[in-house]
Amino acid sequence: MAQLNELTAHELSDLLRRKETSPTEILEAAFAAIHAREDELKCFVTVTEDVARAQARHAEKAIADGSAGPLTGIPIAIKDNHCTDGVRTTCSSKILHNYVPPYDATVVAKLRAAGTVMVGKANMDEFAMGSSTENSGFFPTRNPIDPSRVPGGSSGGSAAAVAAGFATIATGSDTGGSIREPASFCGIVGLKPTYGRVSRFGLVAFASSLDQIGPMTRDVTDAALMMNAIAGHDRNDATSVDMPVPDFAAGLTGDISDLRIGIVKEMFAEDLDPQVGDVAK
Repeated sequence: MAQLNELTAHELSDLLRRKETSPTEILEAAFAAIHAREDELKCFVTVTEDVARAQARHAEKAIADGSAGPLTGIPIAIKDNHCTDGVRTTCSSKILHNYVPPYDATVVAKLRAAGTVMVGKANMDEFAMGSSTENSGFFPTRNPIDPSRVPGGSSGGSAAAVAAGFATIATGSDTGGSIREPASFCGIVGLKPTYGRVSRFGLVAFASSLDQIGPMTRDVTDAALMMNAIAGHDRNDATSVDMPVPDFAAGLTGDISDLRIGIVKEMFAEDLDPQVGDVAK
């Protein structure tokens, strides 16, 4: 039987709704995994145990009074280039090693309002410049599937945290692959939303004309639930699109009869690692 820290957000939400577990029990399962392997994997720049326990208690009250949503009580890792009120935001750079923002990024504020429980700020390539999370100003992150390998980047700490069971869901930011590539490396789901769909306010930008914050999760349903929580217009972001937000989860009908997938043949170069090429084919 899967442990609490190995379940998806929607599975945990079902257990919480049936009163078969509690946000505190879920959180302690995540921290047990963190304490067991964090020294090896280095997923986090900052682990936020006190913050998380306070948020878990708040989530328990929301469940008790009937105001809980699908992400209430769910452990989340926040990439360390998202501003977090009262919690340091370093962008994995020693330049910002002691910077504590006085406000939340819009996405962080929305996820707090949704009842998520922040277990830590995830390691990344410094200022998001890299694709392996070996370029953090503090330490490299390891792939939990095989610690001799990289987790991808720049959102490698977020991807590794989800894959290792340190967090059920995570945020990443993507300029040219920084959510999608580490998600692929770590065997999870990652989505770069359409530009303008998710607010960039409070994101320490790499390239403002391309950056997007997006979900990193264990399955597509959880990614849709995160999109429901974080998408939407934000007057603090001039590039935010003012249009209705659909129910992304409701769109998961399973019907892929009209789906077409394009494969770029130039990606299959002669020097491509055979293990990668065989899987892709």
